[in-house]
Amino acid sequence: MATQILSVLVPLYNEEQFVAEILRRVLAAPLPGNLEREVIVVNDCSTDTSPAIVEKMATADPRIRLFQQPKNMGKGAAIRRAIDEARGEYSIIQDADLEYDPVDYQRILRPLVDGRADAVFGSRFATSEERRILYFWHSLANQLLTLSCNVVSDLNLTDMETCYKAVRTPLLQSIPLKSERFGIEPELTIKLAKRRARIFEVPISYNGRTYEEGKKIGLSDAFDAAFTILRHGLSQEVYKDHGQQILHAFSLTPRFNRWMADTIRPYVGSRVMEFGAGMGNLTRILCPTRDLYVASDIDSEHLSRLQTRLSNFPQLAVHPGDLEQPDQFSPYEDRLDTTVCLNVLEHVKDDMQGLRTMRRVLAPGGRAIVLVPEGQSVYGRLDEVLGHYRRYSKEELAGKMKDAGFEVEDVLSFNRISRPGWYVTGKILKKETVDPFQLQVFDRLVGLWRMIDGALPWSPTSIIAIARKV
Repeated sequence: MATQILSVLVPLYNEEQFVAEILRRVLAAPLPGNLEREVIVVNDCSTDTSPAIVEKMATADPRIRLFQQPKNMGKGAAIRRAIDEARGEYSIIQDADLEYDPVDYQRILRPLVDGRADAVFGSRFATSEERRILYFWHSLANQLLTLSCNVVSDLNLTDMETCYKAVRTPLLQSIPLKSERFGIEPELTIKLAKRRARIFEVPISYNGRTYEEGKKIGLSDAFDAAFTILRHGLSQEVYKDHGQQILHAFSLTPRFNRWMADTIRPYVGSRVMEFGAGMGNLTRILCPTRDLYVASDIDSEHLSRLQTRLSNFPQLAVHPGDLEQPDQFSPYEDRLDTTVCLNVLEHVKDDMQGLRTMRRVLAPGGRAIVLVPEGQSVYGRLDEVLGHYRRYSKEELAGKMKDAGFEVEDVLSFNRISRPGWYVTGKILKKETVDPFQLQVFDRLVGLWRMIDGALPWSPTSIIAIARKV
C-alpha cells in the first residue's frame, strides 16, 4: 500500500505554555494504515514566545512547517492559510493547546483511510472514555449552535463546534471558506453538507480548560457563529472554481435535468457509459433502470460525490478517465450499447479524439448520444469560465461524428428558452456566474418551457446528436 500523508493544521496564537507539548503529541500519535504526517503551524501574530518555540522545533524536525500571518486575523484565517499549504491526502485541524488529545487521531482517521468517509468530526458529547466537566452555559450554547447548524444543513451532528474535523484535503481545498474567527466551524460544516460529503462522527476525549487557563472563545464568538449559520445556510457558494459553482447550481435544478434526461431516454440502452458524469445530475435519473451504468469523469471530487449520492445502485460503476486518453477506457472496449456525453465535448481540446474514444467502448451498432452548446456567435464569458473551447453548429457536430466513424441518425434541438438569457449574461454583461435564484425560478417553470420550446423562433441553446457506430 502506498504511503499517504496526513496534514495536521495548527492555528497558533499565544500558546507558549502548551505548543511544544501539543506538537510532541502530534508527532508521536499513532496513525492508521501507512500514513505519515506533516504539521503546518500558522502563527496568527502571537505576542509571546510561541512562534520562536515552533521555529526551533521546525529546525530540528522537517515534518513541522511554520507560516506567519501578516497581521492578527483570527483562527479561521489561520486555518484557511494552513489548508492552502497542505500537501497531504487528508487534513485534520488541531488546536495549539492541550484540550484535544492527538491519541484520538487513529479513531478519527480510520473512516477516511478506509474510504468510507469524506469528513470525520470528533464529538466531545458522544459516548467516550472521559471528558472534563466544565461550564454549563458554554455547553448549552454549543448545543444550541449545533442544533441550529443541523437544521440548516440537515445533519444530525452532536458537536458541530468541535476542533477535530478531519477532511480529505482535495475536498477541503476546493471549498471557499470566508470566516476569519470561530465562524469557520459552522461554515465548514454547512458547506461540507451542501457538497453532499459523507460525514462521520466519532467520540473523542476532551480536557477543556477554564478561562483562567487561557480559553479564548466567548459570548461574542457564539453570536458570530449564529450569524455565520444564517449567512451560509442561505448561500449556495460551495466551490472556489466558478465553473464548478455553475455546475453545482445546475445540480439544484431537478426539473431541468429531468427534461434533458427525458429528451435522450428513448435512445439509451441497457449498458451505458456516461462520459463527464460530473456531479451526477443525469446519472441519478438514468442509472436506476439500466443493467450496467458506468459513470466516468476526469475529476476525482466529482467521482467521490457520485459514489456518495448513488451508493445504493449496485449496477453503477464509477470510472476515472479522460476522453483524450482512450487507453484509460480499455476495460470497456466494445462492451457497451450506449455512450452518453452531455455538455462535455466542448471541454475537450481534441474533440475528434474524444469522439473516437466514445466509439471505442461501443459494441458494433452501439449508439452515441452527444449534447453540446449550439452557436459560436453566442460564445461569451460564461463559456470561458466553464472551460468551453467552442460551441457547435448542427453541420459541424454531424460532420465530426461521421469522420469519427459514426452514422448520424438525427441532430435534435434542445432548450431554446434559455438562449437569450445566456447571450445577455455571458456575451453582453460578461458575467462569470449564474444567479442561483434565477435558476430556481427557471426550474420551477420547466413544465411551461417544455410546452412552448419547439415553437420559439430562435436557435436552441444546445443540440443533441444521435449516432450509431459503424
